[in-house]
Amino acid sequence: MKMNDMDMNMDMGHHQHEMGGGDMMMHGGHMMHMGNLKQKFWVSLILALPILFLSPAMGVWLPFQFSFPGAHWVVIIFATILFFYGGRPFFNSAYYEVKDHKPAMMTLITLGITTSYLYSLYAFVSNTFFPNRPHVTDFFWELATLILIMLLGHWVEMNSMMKASSSLHDLASLLPAMVHVKNGDNFKDEALDQVQKGSTVMVKAGEAIPLDGTVISGTSDVNEALVTGESSAVTKEKGSSVIGGSLNNSQTLVVKVSQPATSGFLANVNNLVETSKENKSKLQTLADRVSGWLFYAAVLVGLLALIIWSIVTNFATGLERMVAVLVIACPHALGLAIPLVNARSTSLGSKNGLLVRNRQVIDISEHIDYVVLDKTGTLTQGNFKVEEYHTFNAKISDEEILQLTASLEQQSDHPIAKSITKLAKTKQITLKPATAVQTLAGQGIKGKIGDVEYQVVNEKSLAKQEIFVPKLANNAATISYLVKNNTVIGYLTVGDQIKAEAPELIKQLKKQNITPLMLTGDNQAAAKAVAEKLGISEFKAELLPQDKQKIIKQLQQQGHKVMMVGDGINDAPSLAQANIGVAIGAGTDIALDSADVILVNSNPIDIIKFFNLANNTHKKTVENLWWGAGYNIIAIPLAAGILAFAGIILSPAVGAIFMSLSTVVVSINASLLKL
Repeated sequence: MKMNDMDMNMDMGHHQHEMGGGDMMMHGGHMMHMGNLKQKFWVSLILALPILFLSPAMGVWLPFQFSFPGAHWVVIIFATILFFYGGRPFFNSAYYEVKDHKPAMMTLITLGITTSYLYSLYAFVSNTFFPNRPHVTDFFWELATLILIMLLGHWVEMNSMMKASSSLHDLASLLPAMVHVKNGDNFKDEALDQVQKGSTVMVKAGEAIPLDGTVISGTSDVNEALVTGESSAVTKEKGSSVIGGSLNNSQTLVVKVSQPATSGFLANVNNLVETSKENKSKLQTLADRVSGWLFYAAVLVGLLALIIWSIVTNFATGLERMVAVLVIACPHALGLAIPLVNARSTSLGSKNGLLVRNRQVIDISEHIDYVVLDKTGTLTQGNFKVEEYHTFNAKISDEEILQLTASLEQQSDHPIAKSITKLAKTKQITLKPATAVQTLAGQGIKGKIGDVEYQVVNEKSLAKQEIFVPKLANNAATISYLVKNNTVIGYLTVGDQIKAEAPELIKQLKKQNITPLMLTGDNQAAAKAVAEKLGISEFKAELLPQDKQKIIKQLQQQGHKVMMVGDGINDAPSLAQANIGVAIGAGTDIALDSADVILVNSNPIDIIKFFNLANNTHKKTVENLWWGAGYNIIAIPLAAGILAFAGIILSPAVGAIFMSLSTVVVSINASLLKL
């Protein structure tokens, strides 16, 4: 199985381009940190310092600024280096935005800094070599501050959104590096990727099953919880199918390999996760759309200003008006509007046990109308517990039923056996020595206590032995019957415990007109019991991972927006397929890395906290977009000279002041975000 070392869960567009110098990757208007963005910002700041001190700010000299003979040469040199070094990521990304016919934030930034630089270059040449001509105001100061603010904005954004590490190699960690492969009469260790289909491999107790296959000898309990979601261990014997990545608990198994590492169960899960991520990544963010509109508006208004003013006055005035429009349209505040809200939202979320890894879910959350919940580990604890134990024999007490059952089960590693022996210890019941203990594959266990033979078996085993099965009211839990001399003398029921917060979660979801749907790999009776206790009317049981993903896909095809909440590797494809994937923090690494949101405290009620956080973040984002871009609605027409007849013309200098004020406003507004 080939695993990627880097798997960044960002909206990447439909293709991927690595930028030169290893600095960043840009996709559909978004920067992806592939090197040291922090270093790029600090180097750009050093390059910008001479410009900030030696070039007039917004057309006026500030108190801390100064000049000296030849200072303009220092400014042009540092501005040129800054333009190409600090601006390079924006140019590269703008190229792909234009190539995709989707100009957005990066194209708008590129337009602004390129216009600022070229016009300033023209101003430098005019003022230096043609001193008799009228003085032309340069925009070097605006160029430097714009590049710095945009790099800072993306640094803030990357820090808050890119902390999640690569995940798919965690899938591989479920599989052993070396496999015991039959070679003649002996078994020899071979690398996993060298094992061919049809090979015979040995899996010792406590080892992970390396590849999908069929058991050809041996009997053992296998824990498939991580890969299928089935909460209890499954007995495997000759002829049983086994899945790569599941854990062999008790005895040695010899398995004939049916699938190589590249096409087994885990490889398919990996492919499903990647495919679903690709499908979801085509969403476009609101900021990109706003930037796209601004880009077209600025170009259109700028060209109109150039043409009209050139006709009315002269070309020089028309050029100045066009430059003013293009520089003013440059989104200082817009570049920080969303990163600042994201940073505040991420900080708030982490304090409340929420890790939001994909910012797109903030926009999607208000449209969610289905929340799909995995049962084991999400709505239930995932820990088995003896719910009840009773006798059918008047001469034997309930406590003796527990004592005899626990005595037989005391050597077993099976989760149900452990829950029985744990209860016996808690009740300080002394266990009796059991001899000739034998596992009955797929049925239970038998052995002797003293001279009497007992069995602890399931209903299937009783039917096979034609032993009378007493009918019990509770058929939703796992039932183990204690048999003595072909007669059932008592029973124990073992069930998974519902999380205390789960009922409140379902109640709150219904209150918000969201339909909860429970999906599980567990049996129908257990699923129905949990659904009834929680008040869930829609549930599906005995599902394979691909079934869960198909159900989510069907809901989406019907027009529903789906959130999936799960914790196992079996949930990874479903988490990736859903519009929002939410992983329980105590779950597996691959589930966490397939998710958009992680509930760090494994508390299902935090789903409601997420909805609150997402709604508030969305509101602040929209507000900030209005503050960040709204001033352009007034500034662009004024810069174009629409009110020139009334003596009102907005110079780039005044426009830059408004720009700075909107940057302050979006910063304050972002800090006011509350959960």
